[in-house]
Amino acid sequence: MKKFIVFAFMVLFSVSTFSQTKTTHFVIKTKLGNIIGKLYNDTPLHRDNFIKLVGEGWYNSSRFHRVINGFMIQGGANKDGQMDPGYLIPAEIKSNHYHKRGALGAARTGDDVNPERKSSGCQFYIIQGRRFKDDELDAIEERFDITFSEEQRHTYRGLGGAPHLDETYTVFGEITRGMNVVDKIAAVPCEGTQPINPVIIDIELVEY
Repeated sequence: MKKFIVFAFMVLFSVSTFSQTKTTHFVIKTKLGNIIGKLYNDTPLHRDNFIKLVGEGWYNSSRFHRVINGFMIQGGANKDGQMDPGYLIPAEIKSNHYHKRGALGAARTGDDVNPERKSSGCQFYIIQGRRFKDDELDAIEERFDITFSEEQRHTYRGLGGAPHLDETYTVFGEITRGMNVVDKIAAVPCEGTQPINPVIIDIELVEY
């Protein structure tokens, strides 16, 4: 409870130059190229927290520490390997934001220890994903008790994504340029899910 109060206070009273109606863009710089994206304004707790961490330089000289080709790439620890800033973020799961290719989501612990589905204070992932057929989407609907809209089905058939994550994790942004770089990172040699040669990142906010 104390951690939540501290986080809520931080969000309410932190000084930001970004208005709630302006779209915030960011760039993730890597040796394999740049990844550019935007944050959603209807997930304000996640948006403001990401802006705060980027402004503090939390992510600079950190790395993508979990990579699964055909699924996603994940980062979020700081350069010293600290995986947790000391707080969680209340879930902002929206039906209009789903796990299409390029979705930016917040990692979290499982439902068994986190039934409210609160997000990590710093861990994020980018969906690489794959394309799905209708019978596969039908099976996911049945298994996870969810219903995909026709828009979602069209997206998952054509663009691809990770539909099994829908309605359980907060999606708070998307990649607008540089998915070819995401593909390159997803394909690096790994030991387990950790890249053998670290993919170091810096993240900055940018104006468009």
